[in-house]
Amino acid sequence: MPGREAAPGRVARLGHAPARFRAALTRRLDGAGFWRALATAFGLGAFAALALPPVHAVPVLLVALPGLFIMTMEAPSARRAALVAFAWGWGFHVAGLHWLTNAILTEVERYWWLVPLAVPGLAIPLAAFTVIPALIARWAAPGWPRILAFAAAWVAAEMLRGVLFTGFPWNLIGTVWAFGALPIQSAAWIGVHGLGLVTLLVVLAPMMGGRGAAGGLAVIAAFAAFGMARLLPQEPDPEPVALVLVQGNVAQEAKWREESRIPIFQRYIDLTAAGVQAARRDAPDSRILVIWPETASPYLLANDPGAARLATAPLPPGATLLAGSVRAEFAADGRPTRVWNSLVALDAQGAVLDAYDKAHLVPFGEYTPLRGLLPIRLVLSALDFSAGPGLRRISLPGLPSFGGLICYEVIFPGAVTPAERPAFLVNVTNDAWFGVSAGPYQHLAAARLRAVEEGLPLARAAQTGISAVFDARGREVERMGLAETGVVLAPLPRAGSMTPFASLGLWIPFTFLALVGLLSGILSRWKTGMARVAGDTS
Repeated sequence: MPGREAAPGRVARLGHAPARFRAALTRRLDGAGFWRALATAFGLGAFAALALPPVHAVPVLLVALPGLFIMTMEAPSARRAALVAFAWGWGFHVAGLHWLTNAILTEVERYWWLVPLAVPGLAIPLAAFTVIPALIARWAAPGWPRILAFAAAWVAAEMLRGVLFTGFPWNLIGTVWAFGALPIQSAAWIGVHGLGLVTLLVVLAPMMGGRGAAGGLAVIAAFAAFGMARLLPQEPDPEPVALVLVQGNVAQEAKWREESRIPIFQRYIDLTAAGVQAARRDAPDSRILVIWPETASPYLLANDPGAARLATAPLPPGATLLAGSVRAEFAADGRPTRVWNSLVALDAQGAVLDAYDKAHLVPFGEYTPLRGLLPIRLVLSALDFSAGPGLRRISLPGLPSFGGLICYEVIFPGAVTPAERPAFLVNVTNDAWFGVSAGPYQHLAAARLRAVEEGLPLARAAQTGISAVFDARGREVERMGLAETGVVLAPLPRAGSMTPFASLGLWIPFTFLALVGLLSGILSRWKTGMARVAGDTS
């Protein structure tokens, strides 16, 4: 059957990779030195992570992904191919998620023992998804059928990873292009998963020789031309709304200390006052919308009218504050019975206009799965956050409608807008957990891609950065860098027309990968048939 030939037969038909490169990758796949092949695969995966934000060293994929492809296709058995693919995926996700260790360091005296375990442990189930394309591609005929099968199965695995066990669509291959608005314009049609499919085909095409490499360059040129054409029309005048994004730059380890609550709260009030003053000076005829990051307020603004009035004291009449704040229900004895991670809307007098409760909670961050079965040291708190009812369009007096997204709700492609399309998106987040690391940059890249996919402007307020405003084509209007304190002032861009991806969502990349997979099957059968005919003739 296709893919079951002995290793030497496969070598001759895999393509035109340099002989030394191929030999270096394959010489340890047999025999007792197999652990060296696994170490090589792990290193290639870690090397591939350099293509992710914030480095965006996309050319490394021309080595790392063909290396994975060659090793898994040349492996003498499916079992060894699976182990190689797992090692590659493990290296990729350990390197791509190394920054998560910063969250543990905020309470290092309690969770120090998790430092060497957490990221490698999380990377294990993620690495398993790399095994899927490796094994599926081995069943396709060598050459283009195998490359097409590998690319389609890779994207299918990424889409699956975005929904299983609440989903974690991080380290997607398509995000490597999010270093600017130009390279990601096609996401408006095919989404980040479609970008990933094209990326895989482009980086594997040179293995088929000069024509494959030329084809890959032609595809890149076509996508660049499409991006330039889409960015060429002049952006319409912004909405008459002045955005004031407040970045308090509060370290996570200091955030909930009792002695820090008043200074932190006062910092946000002072920054708001300065931002409002600047907005009134620069845009006197605009409605002012102030946005505080996720859980920025150390007080429960929806439950504490006094704190709400203090928070909104700097606002002029008609202005609105959207503040990240915990919201709670209390028993008669004053004990909280339910809590929500919320985005609370307040008017200039401190009255609560609305509140959006985060619906997609972080396992082990905001709630503990299987709480009753886990050791007490793994239970993070006595009370889990409750999930909100889901995404919805929020309409406030004097403002265009918007959709709220708290923290990592923004990373899920095709799942960031409510059924009723809003005029813009608001993403509030607390990336202070991750310090000065790659994490906030990767999170920002995901937010930028959602703006392009949905054709909607996006305002992002982050506790320690990066706070930014993107227009409906993903162009950066204003930003404040990581670990800076201040405000981002920007006009609210207008919504773009509904994109094809906004209309059809994940059905578009799913259709493309199904077609690519079907083409792989057809070509495999054709090549198998031709080989049989040649054998009968001889």
